[in-house]
Amino acid sequence: MNKESVDVLVIGAGPSGTVAASIINKQGYKVKIVEKTLFPRFVIGESLLPRCMEHFKAAGFMPAIEAAGFQKKYGAVFKMGEKQCDFDFSEQYTDGWKWTWQVPRDKFDKVIADAVEEMGVPIDYLTTVTDVEFTGSNSITTVEDKDGNRSQIEAKYIVDGSGYGRVLPRLLDLEEPSDFPVRAAMFTQIEDVNRPDNLESNRITVVAHTKDFWVWMIPFSNGETSIGYVGYEKDIKKQNGNLEEQFRAFLKEIPQIPVRFHESEFVFEPKQIMGYSAAVKQLYGDGYVLTGNSTEFLDPVFSSGVTFATESARIAGELICKELDGEPQNWEIDYTKHLMQGVDTFRTYVYGWYDGRLQSIFFSDHIEQGIKNKICSVLAGYVWDKTNPFVRSHDKSITNLSNFLKSKTTQV
Repeated sequence: MNKESVDVLVIGAGPSGTVAASIINKQGYKVKIVEKTLFPRFVIGESLLPRCMEHFKAAGFMPAIEAAGFQKKYGAVFKMGEKQCDFDFSEQYTDGWKWTWQVPRDKFDKVIADAVEEMGVPIDYLTTVTDVEFTGSNSITTVEDKDGNRSQIEAKYIVDGSGYGRVLPRLLDLEEPSDFPVRAAMFTQIEDVNRPDNLESNRITVVAHTKDFWVWMIPFSNGETSIGYVGYEKDIKKQNGNLEEQFRAFLKEIPQIPVRFHESEFVFEPKQIMGYSAAVKQLYGDGYVLTGNSTEFLDPVFSSGVTFATESARIAGELICKELDGEPQNWEIDYTKHLMQGVDTFRTYVYGWYDGRLQSIFFSDHIEQGIKNKICSVLAGYVWDKTNPFVRSHDKSITNLSNFLKSKTTQV
């Protein structure tokens, strides 16, 4: 069996894996990526957050991404009934990026994967990890290519950026049930040939149809728009017919969805994901670290997935380099505690979305602009800025604000 040695093996060539690989490669360490699929390939997570931009810049990906001409995203619009709430990233509280991108992930992930290869990091596509053995922090990973040929990779560290593949959580028995209710998503991309040039052309639009059922609309620069529905499985499956017929029935049922979508051509047959939330027992161990969706995935409502993927990848890459340089690192504080600060903040906002607290805030006529700016920073991904009370005391802040705005509405 063929065997090669690297300093760091990265599993997965998505945003998490490529950011980590670039950070480590920049420090002169030998990195290799293995990826089970062939790019370009479809994946969800198409609406980025401004916080991601810092990580793409650190990884050296910005020129390649900018050259690809993706749709710039300047905020998020939320709708419920006749009400609408716009969060403009240029008005946020935290000092950071004021915009980001909305991207078809098949093209986007290929752009950054090609960029990291041009930096000298090899990617073996159509290569599946079948086994990992650790001797202390050193590891031997067995992989299999598309023709069934097996080989082994020796590494001093493994970064698992495999996303929904969750390679190490499965192989090392690290998977844990999520504490989120089991929800499902149905989604596709639509030929948006009659898109108007208005506010919603450069934002994600989120429609609260019912308390537990919502819709996303994400326009791309290629003239297509991603549309998806999220709810309990019984709600997603309530329509009759095949997946396309079910999807078109939803298009016509929800009044906030523009009529122009009703008969538009689908780019691909609608897809479904059931029970997408996930968790793990631990984020790191001797000789390995989990990044991105390999760690924990909450819910797509605030588009936090790629933010956590790139945040975790950048930090993991930096800590690994210091450790390989012979400097002991406190992974519990600098990695787990840091990431969980952001996860717990977004967790509060996800719960607040589904229990109605955020709707009472977003669609209130009495919310002050300064407070709205602080919430906007959370929605921009700046969930590590503890000068923001809506980060520092996230649950208390949105609960108190929700109750206050409800009382104001009642008084009126």
